[in-house]
Amino acid sequence: MPNRRRGDVALMLDGRAHTLRITLGALAELEDAFGAPDLPALAARFAQGRLNARDLAAILGAALRGGGHGLTDAEAAALSPDGGVGALAEALAEALRLAFEGDGPNPPRPQDGRTPSPGTTPSASPSASCGCLPTRPGA
Repeated sequence: MPNRRRGDVALMLDGRAHTLRITLGALAELEDAFGAPDLPALAARFAQGRLNARDLAAILGAALRGGGHGLTDAEAAALSPDGGVGALAEALAEALRLAFEGDGPNPPRPQDGRTPSPGTTPSASPSASCGCLPTRPGA
């Protein structure tokens, strides 16, 4: 069962449940696949909203491996998403959002050891508040 606290997203592929998770290793794979020099550049690439089928296959492969499935990109690309490409894109966007922003009320700890001022929450990542990742409707 997917654990949203860990960044898990459920996706049905070929009638079977799969777990997607964007791990640090998956992010490194995606930086390499997209030629991004760093995470903000990778997030900006995704925010363009111009992903092709090869892009989705690369993200799917990395997310499946992060979720514990030992599939190559080619094997992942051969799977048919239940609900079509729209369901696939939505699940991948949610997995990316969870990787960059997390899920839940626990604020990240400050890196310098200082306690945040009351009523403030430090950003989880340089790109978490930049608006460069897709957002959930109503969020």
